[in-house]
Amino acid sequence: MTLAKFTVTALVGAVAASTAFADGHAQKWDMPMAYAATNFHSEHGVVFADKVREHTGGAIDITVHAGGSLFGGGDIKRAIQTGQVPIGERFMSAHANEAPLLGWDNVPFIATTYEDNAKLWAAAKDAVNAQLADQNLVALYTCPWPGQGFYFNKEVKTSADTQGIKFRSYNSATATFAEELGMIPVQIEAAELSQALATGVASAFISSGSTGYDRKVWEHLSHYYKVNAWLPRNYVMVNTQAWDALDAEVQAGVQKAADETAASCAAKSAELSNFYFDELAKNGMSVEDAGPEFLAELEAIGAKMTAEWLETTGDAGQAILDAYNAN
Repeated sequence: MTLAKFTVTALVGAVAASTAFADGHAQKWDMPMAYAATNFHSEHGVVFADKVREHTGGAIDITVHAGGSLFGGGDIKRAIQTGQVPIGERFMSAHANEAPLLGWDNVPFIATTYEDNAKLWAAAKDAVNAQLADQNLVALYTCPWPGQGFYFNKEVKTSADTQGIKFRSYNSATATFAEELGMIPVQIEAAELSQALATGVASAFISSGSTGYDRKVWEHLSHYYKVNAWLPRNYVMVNTQAWDALDAEVQAGVQKAADETAASCAAKSAELSNFYFDELAKNGMSVEDAGPEFLAELEAIGAKMTAEWLETTGDAGQAILDAYNAN
């Protein structure tokens, strides 16, 4: 999306939302987030808002709207781009269909630990930020989810056990995994997952233990297989006009808040990783490593997906992996 495609009204609204009030009152920013208020990402949205007030001397007052309550997950990015809100959070790879480079964190089995995921983000950051700049966005911070594994309502040993299952997908990578395993991908936002499982719209998905815990999926599903296929990231982004309209001191305060929140959020993600597994097990789910046959199939699919991602992203994607592997 180019700047020329934005309406004048949206641009004026974005700038107005971010121009300091002459009487010294705080600017009011609404911040939509897609995940439940009790999810650690949303909790850190509140942490970020508090830190912004602190580090800007109250110049910006952010109100967090969790659980897709202001905009649904699929609408948040465009709402920020077009100035309907100045800031928000979204799952980065949800936008890989419009900008494949944004799927850098969903390249399977490349970075399967928090340490490696941080290195991969360091390698991808400049290219990702350049891509976002083209879309009228500035990324303030990112935060990883725990590693992704598979939820099913039965034991799964190989892809022979997954044929025909309705599989909740949240981006192009998860849809590809579903298709390669003979499943039927269904696009479902996290806020709609519980209802989808209850009504049979989906009966399997790939995600972290966090999503299963938040949505109490033990009420509908029986098995979780640890795979650590990737550690996807959410990102908090701001409309470019809203950002540019801030003076340098306020920008510095917001970025300081973002950097501190990013570190805290990543640490909380790592801390909670095993907690989620324990809670799934306590509530009756079988939680185990994927078996060798199933894992081998997943890794073969992952290798194919990596090759396809590199073909789609070209030199930019290869440069990210080269920089990552060099470290």
